[in-house]
Amino acid sequence: MSSKPFKFKQFEIHQDRCAMKIGTDGVLLGAWVDLLEDTDSILDVGTGTGVIALMMAQRSSAQLIDAIEIDENAYEQAVENFEHSDWGDRLFCYHAEFGEFVEEMQDEEKYDLIISNPPFYNSDYKTASEARDMARFQDALPFRLLLEGATYLLSEKGRLAVIIPKSQEQDFLELAGDFNLFPEKITYVKGTPTSEIKRCLILLGLEPIEVLKEELTIEHKRHQYTTPYQKLVAPFYLKM
Repeated sequence: MSSKPFKFKQFEIHQDRCAMKIGTDGVLLGAWVDLLEDTDSILDVGTGTGVIALMMAQRSSAQLIDAIEIDENAYEQAVENFEHSDWGDRLFCYHAEFGEFVEEMQDEEKYDLIISNPPFYNSDYKTASEARDMARFQDALPFRLLLEGATYLLSEKGRLAVIIPKSQEQDFLELAGDFNLFPEKITYVKGTPTSEIKRCLILLGLEPIEVLKEELTIEHKRHQYTTPYQKLVAPFYLKM
């Protein structure tokens, strides 16, 4: 297995000990989310390699950027990736399960933004790798736990940003409504102009407002990226 780091424009990621490698979903979410000027505290739930937290550090001046990771190997690697970046003083990773973290932190810390690329294959999906399954399984971080936990950890102006499969959008939004979290912006992502929508980028807030809905296509055809996609990820990918 190659242990060469994945190089971005302003940081690099070692990922040889992470079950879930860097993929389009995480980078898309980290590039897409609107960062308000007064976003002072950010939490990345299920950080994996640490890529989203590092993107938040590159994109914002938030003084507190926390991350949580349940898998020990991924946690250790995220910590190293944070330490080797230019923003090590603002990044901190907890080795914890989200429910435990919420119980510990709900009276200690509130976050202006919680961001998560949650696992979303349900438990009838199994591969040979237990760590990879854990990283991709909703069992490890079910939507209910993420949404309910967020309500305890969000500041008064706090927002929650996720990327999920299009097939789970309705269930997710209904569940969010149960916890008084309301969609502010939804971007539907498709691979090419003719392919179906595979993913939803969703930003939730604490007040019901009119939802801004958009569509994003990644490629015109193989390796010919659309201008909107290039614009989003250009601050990060070396070859954009």
